[in-house]
Amino acid sequence: MQEKNDREKSKGYGEAQKKRASGKNGNRKFELGKAKTNGLNTCGKFAGENKKDKSAEKNTRKSFDKTGSKDNKNQINKDNPKFQEREKSIKNRNTGNKTVDKNRKTGKDNANKSKCPVLYKCGGCQLLHLEYPKQLKEKQTRVEALLKKFGKVEPIIGMKNPLHYRNKVHAAFDHDRKGNPISGIYESGTHNIVPIDSCLIENEKADAIIVSIRGLLKSFKIKTYDEDTGYGLLRHVLIRTGHSTGEIMVVLVISSPIFPSKNNFVKALRKIHPDITTIVVNVNNKKTSMILGEKEQTIYGKGFIEDTLCEKVFRISPKSFYQVNPVQTEILYGKAIELAACSGKEIIVDAYCGIGTIGIIASGHVKKVIGVELNQDAVRDAVMNAKRNDISNIDFYNKDAGEFMTQLAEQGQPVDLVFMDPPRAGSDEKFLTSLVTLAPKKVVYISCNPETLARDLEFITKKGYRCERIVPVDMFPGTGHVETCVLLSHKNLQISPPSL
Repeated sequence: MQEKNDREKSKGYGEAQKKRASGKNGNRKFELGKAKTNGLNTCGKFAGENKKDKSAEKNTRKSFDKTGSKDNKNQINKDNPKFQEREKSIKNRNTGNKTVDKNRKTGKDNANKSKCPVLYKCGGCQLLHLEYPKQLKEKQTRVEALLKKFGKVEPIIGMKNPLHYRNKVHAAFDHDRKGNPISGIYESGTHNIVPIDSCLIENEKADAIIVSIRGLLKSFKIKTYDEDTGYGLLRHVLIRTGHSTGEIMVVLVISSPIFPSKNNFVKALRKIHPDITTIVVNVNNKKTSMILGEKEQTIYGKGFIEDTLCEKVFRISPKSFYQVNPVQTEILYGKAIELAACSGKEIIVDAYCGIGTIGIIASGHVKKVIGVELNQDAVRDAVMNAKRNDISNIDFYNKDAGEFMTQLAEQGQPVDLVFMDPPRAGSDEKFLTSLVTLAPKKVVYISCNPETLARDLEFITKKGYRCERIVPVDMFPGTGHVETCVLLSHKNLQISPPSL
């Protein structure tokens, strides 16, 4: 199990990279979008922009403005697409990209005005303009439309307090035209930063730390990274927090292994936020859309944090996958264990196991757990987590889940249950084929994308399995995302219907 949102951050960047390379409008796409708020405007930057370019464009605009009447100008715009594009580019630069797509909804169009002033620029919280009960209804309707042909969809499990739940907060850093550092989230569909200080769905302490880091940059003469020129040091800041432990990890993503005055920077930051547990420097010196690089150095603390989930303690490293909503995660995993209805004699496989959360939580209900995960860092944490919780009936393997389960089938290894929690893109035919070949009695499929879940269920249910339970869980309030937990059983297995 790799990071569902974060492990897919690199998708959709190809065109943006090409545009930057060709010196065109530097709109860049990023898919981690989360609404943050203080209402500041975007300070967009464009590849190849300099004073001469601006002057030339202004002169060009003036020359067109002097061609005659307003009607003449309109005629030019209709007949000259290149001029229209130039006009749009100039307007964006002169207004700091204040323009908003006219096809988007605005706060005035909604009966309930969102408290987030950058809702439609950020684009991360697609349902934040709705009251929470209406959000749940929207998600319930979506899941039912996609999955009702497989069985009855049970009522969605909502969150008691659907604000400030994210324990993982990311901020991109850049600078405005005056050289002042800015931080925030990428505007929807672009790579322009919407500068913000706080977010309605993010951990408030994490947001405050990011603001403090931005405030320290000038005094330490730290330049923010410019993706167009490759100049500057600080690219991103990632904050991870332990919901139950209160531990805080700060990850500074920089473009060079050389971090001047890093010790003094740590002291200054900890003076403002003494509750920071650890600080890690991650070096990403490649021209890439990925946030984290390969090399890391711990400059304060132990380099990881711990959190408690379902009475088990988990170690979380900078690159580890850990669900972003710990409150709802306990509900989700509790529901998964309930659906599995284990007797204590089962051998189970935890596919896409990540740092071992589901397998470790299930270990007390079964005879043996086999965890498999492709991410080496996650497997390392999973092994440490099993030791930390004194669990001896679990083994972890750093392998491709599909290949590994095919090997188990070839070896004749009996498996009673498979937990699978794939990324947002869902599983693939290779893995699903290995699943039906292994032929476990039951499968508990945890999905964060009902569209890909429907696709995968179509395959599985044609290979001798049937859906017994379908339970949506709102893991991401304010957004359009929804988690769904599905119990499938082999056609030869009889399961008593639940009492609802």
